[in-house]
Amino acid sequence: MPVKPTKAQQAAAHGTTIPDVLAPGLDVLFCGINPGLYSGALGLHFARPGNRFWPALHAGGFTERVMDPSEQEDLLDLGLGITNVVARTTARADELSAAELRAGGEILVRKVLEYRPRWLAVVGITAYRTAFDDRRAVVGRQSRVIGSSKVWVLPNPSGLNAHWTPATLGEEFALLRRAVQSG
Repeated sequence: MPVKPTKAQQAAAHGTTIPDVLAPGLDVLFCGINPGLYSGALGLHFARPGNRFWPALHAGGFTERVMDPSEQEDLLDLGLGITNVVARTTARADELSAAELRAGGEILVRKVLEYRPRWLAVVGITAYRTAFDDRRAVVGRQSRVIGSSKVWVLPNPSGLNAHWTPATLGEEFALLRRAVQSG
């Protein structure tokens, strides 16, 4: 596991980007809102301790164990990938404007059309609603399809999202896993 980044390293990561974990034809492309400074400093998705993405991925049946963010490239062998609605790192997601989220949604659509994952799973309902101008969206399967890719919205796994417990996050990830397995 990488060494914890210093406050200075995290501050220096503001506005940087993390490369996508992406390949054509994945089963699921998970899409975060945008990387935080901790993740940006390490160059790894969902890297901050307390982020519940990796445990939820395991609890949902996508991985055999809780993976470390440093193993993110191993997801490709499982038919999984990671990208973000907005590529640049910030201290908090609320630093992103609605216009930036909408522009990120347009970039995401182009990425999905190019790489053709079976499912796009956006991790964060509020970001999804803004990026896709869908104020009534709820967590779960969406009616929207991008090319041939189906769309699912998952809760934000940030430790700050206390409304969703580790157990309920795992349940939501498991619902997606079942949808992936059923075709």
